[in-house]
Amino acid sequence: MDKKQKSQMYEEFLRSEGYLPQIDADGDVVFKAEGKVYLIIIDERDEEFFRIAFPNFWPIESPQERAKVTQAALDATASTKVAKVFPVQDNVWATIELFCLPPENFKLVFRRSFSALQSAVTTFVGKMRA
Repeated sequence: MDKKQKSQMYEEFLRSEGYLPQIDADGDVVFKAEGKVYLIIIDERDEEFFRIAFPNFWPIESPQERAKVTQAALDATASTKVAKVFPVQDNVWATIELFCLPPENFKLVFRRSFSALQSAVTTFVGKMRA
């Protein structure tokens, strides 16, 4: 399955779930939920790899904040199954990354994966505001 086919598969699924996805210039799928923008990023070299990302959800505004971000990201990642929270330059991203074989099996885990992503972000934000 090539990138275009995977993009279309994700787009069709998201539409069936009530989202309004779009395929961006890179061929990744962009969708909104609760006013926030998420991506399904497609890795052309690994057909089984599935990744949902919530990019740039927390700006890092100082070196002191970066230290707190690092600890909050570690805590959120450690306490949430399959979630990763990490700094990317001066922002924080959260992702869900897993393998689906065949790739269509992402449909079986999408809701739980998306919920885990949101949970990791909630944990991170809670740690940052504490």
